Amino acid sequence: MTSEDIPQQDWSLFGVENPPAPPAEPDHIVWDFPGGEAHVHLAPGPRVLRRPVIVSDGFNAGPSNFAALYDALERADFPFVTELHNRGYDLILLGYEDRAASILDNARVATECVFRAISERQGNARLAVGGFSMGGLITRYALAKLETQRMDHQTELYFSFDSPHRGASIPIALQALAHFLKPTAPKLSAQINSPAARQLLWRHIETVRAEPVEDPLRTEFLEALKRVGGWPMVPRKIGIANGRGDGTGIGVPAGEPALECTKGGFRPTTLRTQSPDNRVVLAHLKDYVREIDVRHRGLAAADGAPGGTLDSYDIAAKNLTKPLLGMAAVAHHPEVCFVPSGSAVDLRDIDDSTLYENLTDANREESGLDEIVFSNENTRHSRVTEQLGTWLLDRLPRH
Repeated sequence: MTSEDIPQQDWSLFGVENPPAPPAEPDHIVWDFPGGEAHVHLAPGPRVLRRPVIVSDGFNAGPSNFAALYDALERADFPFVTELHNRGYDLILLGYEDRAASILDNARVATECVFRAISERQGNARLAVGGFSMGGLITRYALAKLETQRMDHQTELYFSFDSPHRGASIPIALQALAHFLKPTAPKLSAQINSPAARQLLWRHIETVRAEPVEDPLRTEFLEALKRVGGWPMVPRKIGIANGRGDGTGIGVPAGEPALECTKGGFRPTTLRTQSPDNRVVLAHLKDYVREIDVRHRGLAAADGAPGGTLDSYDIAAKNLTKPLLGMAAVAHHPEVCFVPSGSAVDLRDIDDSTLYENLTDANREESGLDEIVFSNENTRHSRVTEQLGTWLLDRLPRH
């Protein structure tokens, strides 16, 4: 089998790396930083920065795609940028040269962006700073570290949008598939083993046969957060979950076939949804020369939990389907939970005993966030719906 058998397409277990080209990003000002840049979209009126809202990009491979980021904010479910501008706020999109780099490294870029916004701002309006997914962790750490250094970040509001404060979940079966395909599709394994992925994931495997563990880089990141106090204390802190809070999941049972190769040399490769039952073969992996079974004990049944979703199994099935090569695959459960609701609002760890808990009446003091909101429905990870977008806009600094 050669590398040509599986073309090196832009696909990822975290979503499509490079989606179809969106419309061009509107006119903007570019700020360059070591390790990243920011695109400044000023509100209508005087062409000066007056009320800055910094929105950090999240995880994926390679550099930030600003056109796609803007498109997701403005042209998906809710015209967030238009509404932001109508209220008199300026949007600063913060991106990175490598979105898979360490959160601690990209936090330096966020720090540079905060101080640039302060220096460019006309007037004394305080900042709103946060981000989507990993972007919420980057800005959380950056602001908290500045406070330990007694540096004034002049931020009134910190916000996170479906950020995995207590970890994210990519099914171990899919991680195993990524490493199994390494000889022919090395980008997938490299992405799973990138510093940021190791820091984000609740459980990680470095190779096909490795035991799922909290990766040492995640442990180090959590310790780094503790050293800076865990959270910034000066700003008000709010958090948004793309998942429901009442315990209603996405209807994906544990231990069932999620992806099957039905034709070609990979048949009968089968991936099953995550299960705590060690008798379940999570992944039966086969190519032209190898055949491996993957099973583990003690894994939370996170695939069907309430939370922000990714269509990871669907993307994998589509990219394993090569009609010209006689290959086909089907996804029985296209979507999985990526950031459980309890993680997104810092209320619960990823654990079978709490994944499906009704959190609407939970003690909010268990969270490091001051105010939280759950989506009315389980929606795609980081999707800005009208409900969630309006909730965030209503909480921006008013002066």
